[in-house]
Formats: sequence, C-alpha cells, structure tokens
Amino acid sequence: MSPSHDGGPAEPAEGGTRRMPVLEKEPPAPVPQQAAPAARRFWSARRVPGALAGLFLLAGTGLFLYDVAAVRAGHPAMRWRRELADQLATRPLDDTWVLVGAGVAAALGLWLVVLAVTPGLRALLPMRRPDPDVRAALDRDAAAMVLRDRAMEVAGVQSARVRAGRRRADVRAVAHFRAVDDVRQDLDAVLDEAVRALGLARPLSLSVRVRRPGRKG
Repeated sequence: MSPSHDGGPAEPAEGGTRRMPVLEKEPPAPVPQQAAPAARRFWSARRVPGALAGLFLLAGTGLFLYDVAAVRAGHPAMRWRRELADQLATRPLDDTWVLVGAGVAAALGLWLVVLAVTPGLRALLPMRRPDPDVRAALDRDAAAMVLRDRAMEVAGVQSARVRAGRRRADVRAVAHFRAVDDVRQDLDAVLDEAVRALGLARPLSLSVRVRRPGRKG
C-alpha cells in the first residue's frame, strides 16, 4: 500500500489486493404461528337409528300409497285402513288409546330430535390438532388405563382404580406403607403430568382420593 498525497486513505499499490466490502445478511423475518384449529367432538353416524326410521317410514308410506292406488283403481280399501279411519273419526281426543298413541309418537319424535342435535360418541376424547388436516381421539377407557398405570408407579400405592369421564378423571387409590398425605401429594404430581402427556384438547380435571386398606375379617 502506498500513502496518498492528500492525506486520505491509502490506495492499494499496483498488483496488490483490495479489500472487498462485506455484505451482512439480515435475519429472516419470523413466520407467524397459526393458531391450532379447535378440536371438536366426533359426531356419530347414527346408522342404526337412521336405518330403522327410514325403513319404518318407507314401509308405512309404501303401504298407504298401495292402498290409495287400489282404491283409485276401483278396489275396496284395506280392512285395517277402514277400521283406523273409523276409530279416528269416532274416538274422542281424551280416549286412553289416543293419548297412548300420541305419547308414543311424541317420544319417538323427541328421540330422533335428540339424536339429530347431539354428537354422540361420548367414549371418545378429542385430542389437540397441531395440523388442521389431522383429527384424533383417545378412548376414555384407554385414558383411564394410562392414568392407572402411572398411579401404580407411585411408591406406597397398593391398588388404584380410575374412571375417566368427559371432563374429569376420578382416581381411587389404596396406600399401605406410606403416609396418606404423602401418597396423595405424589399422585397429584404424577397424574397432572400424565394428563398433560395424553395430549387432550380439553385436559381432564383430577379428583384423587387415597385411603388405607380395610381390615380383613
């Protein structure tokens, strides 16, 4: 490098190397995290009630259409339809059989409405959905079995019984050689971790009870 005459920065001599400017890359902008889709309950297909209701309506409608077509063709109406028409025309509305028939029809209609507006499949617990294209559920009996196995790993637990519902898991344990309060405290910690590990969309709340084994005889 040779010094410049005007006191400025030195210029590289002929045949020397020139330092190239360094370009710093900016870090990539963080990708916004999309919110996980809500995990809803699984809906039952209701195949059996739907099939029974469809077959009943199809059979009744077909029979009535056949009888009406026969009457239009000049044949007499079926005996059961004539008797039904006479009974409906002559019986009062407060008759016992009329009230019974109306009650049965109302109960069947209410049952079909309840089946239509409720999801069913109460034994399935929806799991979290990290991917919107994936849906998963855990059977309540399987969840109860996992919690029971974890409870049996706690020192001092002689036996454990777990019943998992839709929102709560009831744990009943028997402690035999440790203090009941210590066993309950360890059970709370272990089962809280086990519930989080299940990956449910709505974690189960815990109800833990610990007792001493009953006396024999």
